[in-house]
Amino acid sequence: MRYIVDHLPPGTTIKRQLLIRNRTDEARRIDVYPAAATVEDSEFRFGEGRATNELTSWITLDRSVVEVEPWGETRVLATIVVPRDAARGERYGVVWASATSAPRSDGEVTQIHRVGVRMYLDVGPGGEPVSDFSIGELRPARGPEGVPSVTAQVTNTGGRAIDLTGSVALSDGPAGSRAGPFQVGQGVTLPPGGSGQVTARLPAELPNGPWKIEVNLESGIVKRSITARIEFPDAGQIGKRGSVISRMTSAWIVAAAVAGLLLIAGLAVLARRSRRSTRPPTGTPRERVPAGS
Repeated sequence: MRYIVDHLPPGTTIKRQLLIRNRTDEARRIDVYPAAATVEDSEFRFGEGRATNELTSWITLDRSVVEVEPWGETRVLATIVVPRDAARGERYGVVWASATSAPRSDGEVTQIHRVGVRMYLDVGPGGEPVSDFSIGELRPARGPEGVPSVTAQVTNTGGRAIDLTGSVALSDGPAGSRAGPFQVGQGVTLPPGGSGQVTARLPAELPNGPWKIEVNLESGIVKRSITARIEFPDAGQIGKRGSVISRMTSAWIVAAAVAGLLLIAGLAVLARRSRRSTRPPTGTPRERVPAGS
C-alpha cells in the first residue's frame, strides 16, 4: 500500500489528483469523499462511514460522484488547505472511493466496495520531523498447536507515524540448518512515541534450536535490524528473551513522487502529486514529499 505523506507549514495549500479506475465489466457510479482516521493500539483505524476530523475539514474535492465506464478511468482533484493558525502535529485521514453493487435477487443484501488512500499530514514550521524507530526485546513462543513465532517489541522514536513491514531469517540451527526469510505480520502502525509488537509466524515443523535470528524491519526510508540467539519452547509456552548479538541501522531515500494505489473488488484509486501548489510568503520552507511508507 502507498499513501499521501506530507509535512506542511501552516497556511499551505496543496493539490493531489486521484485516478479512479473501474476494473470490472460494468459501469460504476462511485462516491468519492474524505473521512477521518486515527492511529490507536498499533493500528491505522478508519472512522465509521463518513466520520470527520480536523484534517477532513481542510480537504475539498472537485467532484464527489463520478461515473466510470467498464475498464475506464477518471480523475478527481483534492485540494488541502492548512489554516494559518493550525497547531503543530500529525493528522490522519483517508480519501475513499466507494461503489455500491446491485442488490441480490432476494433484495436483502447490498454490497459496498471501498478503496482509499491513507493520509499522514504533519503540520509545523521548519523541516520535516525525523522518522525513526528502535527494535527491543525478541521473544520466541509456540502456540497450543505447536506453531512457532517470534515477537519483536518496537518503539517509534521519531516524529512521524510509522508503518512496519519486514522479515525474519534463521541460521546456525541444528546441524547448521537455515530457514526463512519469513514475513512479519502486516498492519502495525505506531504514532510518534508509541510502542507495539510485530510478529512472524514460522512453520510448525521447525525444531526448537538454538538458532541465530536476524530481524529486519522497515518503515518508509528507515530500516533497522537486530541479530540474536533464540530457542523455541515446547507447544503452548513462551520462551526466554533472545540474547542480542548485534544491531544495525541504515536509511535510504526513495526517489519517487507520492502516489496512493489500492486494488479491491475490481476498483482502483491512485493519488498523485499536482505540479502546482500554493505556498506561504517567501521564506517558508519548501514542501517535502517523502515516498509512502
